[in-house]
Amino acid sequence: MHDYNEENLIKKIKKYQYNSSIALISDAGSPLISDPGYNLVRNFIDKDIFVTSVPGSNSIIPSLQLSGLAINTFIFFGFVPKNKKSSDMLIKKAIELNMTSVFLISGKKIKEALSSIRNLSKNRDVVLCKELTKVNENIYRGKVDQIIQNISNKIINLKGEFTLIVGAEKHKPKENLPNKDLDIQISKLLKKYSLTETVQIVHKLSNISKKQIYNLALKIKNE
Repeated sequence: MHDYNEENLIKKIKKYQYNSSIALISDAGSPLISDPGYNLVRNFIDKDIFVTSVPGSNSIIPSLQLSGLAINTFIFFGFVPKNKKSSDMLIKKAIELNMTSVFLISGKKIKEALSSIRNLSKNRDVVLCKELTKVNENIYRGKVDQIIQNISNKIINLKGEFTLIVGAEKHKPKENLPNKDLDIQISKLLKKYSLTETVQIVHKLSNISKKQIYNLALKIKNE
C-alpha cells in the first residue's frame, strides 16, 4: 500500500471486507503514523467493520522515552516537509507552542531544520535519535548549537533514519524588586486579605520570593 494506490486497493478488497480477516502490515514503522493506511481504516470504520491494532515498531515513543526531555505533554508533527518555506513554518509553529515536539526527518533536512530552530530559539534543547531499535542506534542530546557543531565536526553522521525532538523552553522566573506600585498593591490587599493570603497573591502575580514579599508586607502592615 502506498499513498498513490490506497484508494484503488480499497476498491480491490471490497468483496473481501465482510467475510475475511484483513491485515495491514508495515515493513518499517507503524501504519498510519506518517505512512499510508488512514483511508483504509476510515473506510472500515464508516462501514461499521471491526478494526483493531496490534502494537508494533514505532520510533516516536522510544524517541520520547530516550530523549531525557519532559514528555508529560508532547505534540507529533510528522515528517518535516521538503519545501523550505513549509518546513520553516512548521518549526516556527512548534517553537511558538513551546512543548516537547517530535518530527520525523531525513538526514538531508537536519541541518536546515536545526538552523531554523537556532534562529528562533538559540538556547533550545534538541535530541536526534538515529536508527532506533537497529544495530546503529544512536541518541544525540544537547543545545541546538552543540548539535550543529557536532554535525560540522563529523561527530554525528547524517546517514540513516532520524527522529528530531525539540524541547520546551524553560522560563526562569524574574525577580522583580519591590517598588512604590508594589507597596500600594500590598496595602490594598492587606485591607481585604490576611498577611499570608496577601503574600501568596503577590507571589503568584510577580514571581518575587515569598520571603521578600512577607518582609515588605509585614513592614507595611505595622506602619
